[in-house]
Amino acid sequence: MSTTESFIKGTLLIVDDMPANISVLFEFLSEEGFRVLVAQDGKRAIQKAEYVKPDLILLDVMMPGMDGFETCRILKSQETTKSIPIIFMTALADTLDKVKGFSLGAADYITKPIQHEEVLARVNTQLHFCQLQRQLTKQNQELQEQKIELEQRNMELDAFARTVAHDLKNPLNIIVGYADILTEICVSPKLSDQNSQESLDSIKAITQAANKMTNIIDALLLLAGVSRQQHVDTTPLDMSSILVQVLSERLNKMLKEYNGRINLPNNLPQATGYQPWIEEVWVNYLSNGLKYGGRPPMMDVGAEVQDDGMVRFWVHDNGPSLTAELQAQLFTPFTRLHKDRAEGHGLGLSIVRQVIEKLGGKVGIESEPGNGCLFYFTLPVESQSH
Repeated sequence: MSTTESFIKGTLLIVDDMPANISVLFEFLSEEGFRVLVAQDGKRAIQKAEYVKPDLILLDVMMPGMDGFETCRILKSQETTKSIPIIFMTALADTLDKVKGFSLGAADYITKPIQHEEVLARVNTQLHFCQLQRQLTKQNQELQEQKIELEQRNMELDAFARTVAHDLKNPLNIIVGYADILTEICVSPKLSDQNSQESLDSIKAITQAANKMTNIIDALLLLAGVSRQQHVDTTPLDMSSILVQVLSERLNKMLKEYNGRINLPNNLPQATGYQPWIEEVWVNYLSNGLKYGGRPPMMDVGAEVQDDGMVRFWVHDNGPSLTAELQAQLFTPFTRLHKDRAEGHGLGLSIVRQVIEKLGGKVGIESEPGNGCLFYFTLPVESQSH
């Protein structure tokens, strides 16, 4: 292989106290496409190996001062250099010397006088073996990460099953109970005004319970869809229009119920995402602000373009602040921090996290004593190519 070729097969460090030996190996291996470094003693070899971290070291055994065995021992004892394969170059034919080298961590031996073909074959073999080791390590790491993720998903699924079973049971009991009352009222020969009001109240309770069950089922379907979908076609988002739609169509009744006020900016920067999911993100953030914010709840919505090419959207409420411990639990599935203030199924913020991460962004919270909570999420800035 010519040295004019741009492809470098690897970096080699030659350690030998004989300039003639270095010169021959340097010229030959450079022509074969390697980047070649040299050191004429063990001490310099260790320094260069720590700094450069070559792919392989060709190490002479017989050197004045620190010999090859001691150099090898030090290199293999250091975290930064212990994984670098070492091939000893020696004129020694004694088996005990070879055994000593292997016991110190050497990968192979080349016997002097050096044959070019043998050097090239042994160097390529060791480099190929190291490449396979790196690939295996990477694959093992990926498998371990997948295993951890699968275990986490299984835990979430188990917790979900238990939580949903509990949450659906309560509204179902209400439906059954009030249905029985309505049945008795309806079979009465004459309905009084009081009975009529009881009927209306019972129908309202049934409707509320049914709506709660529907919300839980919708959350389940959305969570399953986010987990299952591998690829999402993102588009530019008109976030101001999305917010207006969410407030008028999804949260209008809730705003009146809690007497809430939400301040929207005139314009919001455009980002890219998947609109149906982003609508759910805003519904979760804003409905949480209405339920858990101040009395009455007041929220500010805003956004800013970050230096990393992401847009950071946020909702700042006037509710109580949260400790660092509670903040760490917020985006965990099936966690409820305000059980005494509003009911829920503990899925909202977990879905928000999964949705935003699937779209390439991040979620988080900032909370300081006396200053409420600021919930945020990030999305990529709209590309100019759209």
